[in-house]
Amino acid sequence: MLVDVQNLTKRFPGSDGEVTVLDNVSLTLAAGETVALTGESGSGKSTLLHIIGGLEPADSGAVLFDGVDIWALDDAGRAKLRRTDIGVVFQQFNLIPSLNIEQNLVFQARLAGRGSAVNAAELAASLGLEGQLRKYPEELSGGQQQRVAIGRALAAAPRLVLADEPTGNLDETTGTGVFDLLVDIARSQGTGLLIATHSERLAALADRRLHLSHGTLA
Repeated sequence: MLVDVQNLTKRFPGSDGEVTVLDNVSLTLAAGETVALTGESGSGKSTLLHIIGGLEPADSGAVLFDGVDIWALDDAGRAKLRRTDIGVVFQQFNLIPSLNIEQNLVFQARLAGRGSAVNAAELAASLGLEGQLRKYPEELSGGQQQRVAIGRALAAAPRLVLADEPTGNLDETTGTGVFDLLVDIARSQGTGLLIATHSERLAALADRRLHLSHGTLA
């Protein structure tokens, strides 16, 4: 099992006391498996992904990545995991505006020490971005920028990809294409993929679906 989330609880302060966003949440994810995480806005999907990715601590529980509790590591250890083994795709593209598309695509791979293994032209072709390598993010459409963000996350060949509403800012047709692309590339690389989405239609394309409501999974 690639990811084993055990009994996560997370609370935030509210106007009437603490609010429990995640209540004893557990889940597993195998290598090469795609799991869709659905739930209403504010249900805690982003918080759960941030905890699994080592970006935000839980109040209790554990996240085991290949048997190692990532929250038993120090900040540097978790940062190293995100450089080498965990790719993150945010709803906002978070591309580097001063780098062209080729440079954005290989940025994460170079941080992981794998830049020499990345063929930017082949990666761009798989993303449907042929001929765009010398352009800058502002010259691309929203759908194209999201494809670059996906490519950047996948370029370092991570073992796990966490995608937080990656199609939330896209129209239905473009969103479906981006979702399919992310799933296809992850499956071909044997990458575990956890996608937070509010779309029931897209969730049906995953291997498995989990629904987060009132802090619990179903």
